[in-house]
Amino acid sequence: MTTSNAGVSTANPQATGCLTKQDVRRMVTRGVPMEISWNYERQMHMAFCYMMVPALKKIYEGQPEKYTEALHRHMEFFNITPQIAPLVGGIVCAMEEQNAATDDFDVSAITNLKVALMGPLSGIFDAIFLGGILVIASGIGISLSQQGSILGPIAYLLIYNIPAYWLRYWSGAKGYEMGTSKLTEMQQSGVLAKVMHAASIVGIMVVGCMSMDMVYVGMTLQIGMGEGVVVVQELLDSIAPGLLPLGVTWLYYWLLKKKVQPLTLLVCTMIFGVICAYFGILG
Repeated sequence: MTTSNAGVSTANPQATGCLTKQDVRRMVTRGVPMEISWNYERQMHMAFCYMMVPALKKIYEGQPEKYTEALHRHMEFFNITPQIAPLVGGIVCAMEEQNAATDDFDVSAITNLKVALMGPLSGIFDAIFLGGILVIASGIGISLSQQGSILGPIAYLLIYNIPAYWLRYWSGAKGYEMGTSKLTEMQQSGVLAKVMHAASIVGIMVVGCMSMDMVYVGMTLQIGMGEGVVVVQELLDSIAPGLLPLGVTWLYYWLLKKKVQPLTLLVCTMIFGVICAYFGILG
């Protein structure tokens, strides 16, 4: 991602830093139901765009074409731990302000930043909220409820939601503050490019781990006879564990890029799985 500010002509100078604390809080509040429109194709894209609409309207006041482009831009794939989504939203607001204030801003940088942050932030905060706070809150809530105490559900809701909502509002404000005060400086010094490159590497690692843990493909096919029989799955695991799930993941990614509908992929997967299981290829 490269963005040059040299020779920039100003299109809307007042757009930079135009959002107030109230605007940022409104963005965060609209982002609370981040998973309400979750779908398999683009996951949280509609909720993220909904979260951004009031801020975008203010940023692109008098610039209807750029506003429309921004709406389309934020209807692209997006998925993240909901509690940290406002951090991305705040940074994106600052970048959208730069786009509104200049004529030659590289808008692909906005999408690149979102993509770079999704994986690493999800890996960290999924572990914190789903693997940590949720487990603790559930344990305490269930324990109190088993004793017949009304404090059970109350304790669960408070233990989980207080840090969740605090993080939403703090990260939204911090993201916008960081974006408006540090983004240009980091961009010009080259630090932003390095951070995004590092975040992209971590994101790729997260995708690899998710492919291994969440895509289940196992071959029962055997080659040879008697004591010389070789199980294909064991052979593949000896070469590279998780090679088959990773290959399937990239196949589906390629098919989605070819505009194959997700529903079509699901139906074909079920049919293919039943046929392979019947003939003893997969199991």
